[in-house]
Amino acid sequence: MEKSKPRLKSTVTLLSACLLAATGCKTSDTTTATATTEQTSTAPETSTTPQPPVAKKIPKELTAHGDTRIDNYYWLNERENPEVIAYLNAENAYTQQMLGHTEGLQKKLFDEIVGRIKQNDESLPYKEDGYWYYTRFEAAKEYPIYARKKGTLTASEEIMVNANERAAGKQYYAAAGMNVSPNNQLVAFGEDTVSRRKYTIRFKDLRTGNLLQDEIPNTTGSAVWANDNKTVYYTMKDPALRSFKIYKHTLGTPTSQDKEVYHEADETFSTFVYKTKSDKYIIIGSNSTVSNEYRFLDANTPNGTFKVLQPRERGLEYSVDHFGDKFYIVTNKDGATNFKLMQTPVTKTGKANWKDVIAHREDVLLEGIEIFKDYLTLQERKNGLTQIRVKKWNDPKADHYISFEDEAYTAGISINPDFDTQVLRFDYSSLTTPASTYDYNMATKQRELKKRQEVVGDFNPENYEAKRIYATADDGTKIPVSLVYRKGLKLDGNNPTLQYAYGSYGSNTNPGFSSVRLSLLDRGFVYAIAHIRGGQEMGRQWYEDGKMLKKKNTFTDFVDVSEFLIEQKYTNPDKLFAQGGSAGGLLMGAVVNMRPELYKGVLAAVPFVDVVTTMLDTSIPLTTGEFDEWGNPANKEYYDYMKSYSPYDNVEKKDYPNMLVTTGLHDSQVQYFEPAKWVAKLREMKTDNNMLLLNTNMVAGHGGASGRFERYKETALQYAFLMNLLEENK
Repeated sequence: MEKSKPRLKSTVTLLSACLLAATGCKTSDTTTATATTEQTSTAPETSTTPQPPVAKKIPKELTAHGDTRIDNYYWLNERENPEVIAYLNAENAYTQQMLGHTEGLQKKLFDEIVGRIKQNDESLPYKEDGYWYYTRFEAAKEYPIYARKKGTLTASEEIMVNANERAAGKQYYAAAGMNVSPNNQLVAFGEDTVSRRKYTIRFKDLRTGNLLQDEIPNTTGSAVWANDNKTVYYTMKDPALRSFKIYKHTLGTPTSQDKEVYHEADETFSTFVYKTKSDKYIIIGSNSTVSNEYRFLDANTPNGTFKVLQPRERGLEYSVDHFGDKFYIVTNKDGATNFKLMQTPVTKTGKANWKDVIAHREDVLLEGIEIFKDYLTLQERKNGLTQIRVKKWNDPKADHYISFEDEAYTAGISINPDFDTQVLRFDYSSLTTPASTYDYNMATKQRELKKRQEVVGDFNPENYEAKRIYATADDGTKIPVSLVYRKGLKLDGNNPTLQYAYGSYGSNTNPGFSSVRLSLLDRGFVYAIAHIRGGQEMGRQWYEDGKMLKKKNTFTDFVDVSEFLIEQKYTNPDKLFAQGGSAGGLLMGAVVNMRPELYKGVLAAVPFVDVVTTMLDTSIPLTTGEFDEWGNPANKEYYDYMKSYSPYDNVEKKDYPNMLVTTGLHDSQVQYFEPAKWVAKLREMKTDNNMLLLNTNMVAGHGGASGRFERYKETALQYAFLMNLLEENK
């Protein structure tokens, strides 16, 4: 619902909305298929005890660097094969059989979770160009209504897009990129009805309420307006779902006439487009894990030519915003590992002209900036926690930090479209404080709580306690752990504990509030976030020490935290559970291979587990852009290292914990066949009688079901799985 706005000015350009994740499943550089040696039923056998599906085995040789791996379940990547669908359905049926006795508990959990959500709710409005923009929900409706009011909040409502109406009759629906034209008369938005994150951009005349005939398929969902109110720029995806081209479209003309304005030919890069907060420039960016490049064009001259701000250099990362006659650049130039802020004239943009505004600091990570007429605000991270710093352009003595009191919390700069204001809007949350939005007067240092997430029911934050502790890794590194639990916890080693982590892409797992989590805490659970290496909580080096040839630090850190929680009497192996999704699902696969005896149960969501095969296949979405995250296995050193930890390649004949693995048939990031193959191989190899369940959402993708309520059915299933295992201990 906001106008074209700069992308997050972050040091981690790979982060994207949800959850940034790993890639889908792929083949190696040399593959040879052999004949079917086993054909076994995908349907459970008739028995008093439900029997799991057994996937047939069709050995396929995958050869690279003279090393041959045999993948018996490679055939499961045939999405259109009826046998594959039958197998997935059989696994779903088996999961329902094994957890059928928990259906009452699942319903109770789902009702609890949904019952805490305010039915009629709306976001905090923000003002831009004379309009107040907000989203709102209606009781029992799954999707938001994007709306605005002109001048004052008492004015009549204008509904821009009612997603409930747009989603009618669809199994999946997602809207994105709600961008209003500079003259406030048109809105562009993207729609995905498959869950592959391929959006069709549509346009609506806000004066008449009618959709225009213009439709642009296969995009990222966002259209960026030039200042003429008729020209838009958008990003096209290639068959591997990489954002690879920027096009220019003129309203009222066929898309076949759209002009390609930029092609990112390097497959290790992806491209995007945005408009600066000043509305002065259209910016085209290209990014890889370790390099960036930007082009700019005056938004008043859409037929002009984009100019390169600073050519890409491997190892040089930077992001760009504009104010006055300067570009402001967050960059790692000159060895600024934790990034610094620089500026350069718009007429001299090469790095030789960049001047320091905020110098590099060894103990502070600069995550992003927000520019105002009289103030500069910075989002920083120190000792694992976010900070917001306020500077006045012409008064260095006014430099100060906004204070926060919780031991573990998250804070961040919110939506601030207005340049000429003394008020900064920021968001705040902690493990015991619901999501809160404040308006902060940068001159008086006074803050006003504008909105706090309402938790329906008898929630009282005073009933819960949060703390930050540190586990010690084998190499002596201190690993932060954020904990939350109901007050009165006894450290007797008998508390059920769910330990969560992600640990990839420099993505931070911030200790924020979750009303969903209350269903665990109120049943005596401890919830622990392990801030392991591979994230960026403790600075950029924290990320560098958990990627590429140091990736195993991510896994051993998680294990070390688990052992620490047991040593400190928070829990024991019969009550410790592990959870991770996507790249965090890779983490789950690695730790159950390394230390399966530490965990009673594991929740692995959309897990990236077939690392070697995936990273060798450049036709699968996102792979080429991630060589600087995991390494390129075309290089034998990286091949050998990946193979040494890849969960699928390291499944052994041994006992594994109880596991619930979830995925989506249309996942565009971790293809469904990775978890399907992994479960099939675990079934073949494991020597225990523990539960191993695969649940596939047959109509959804990486993020699961769409809608604000439907998604919690999977959460209820996961929680019921954990609680069922606890009952077995009694």
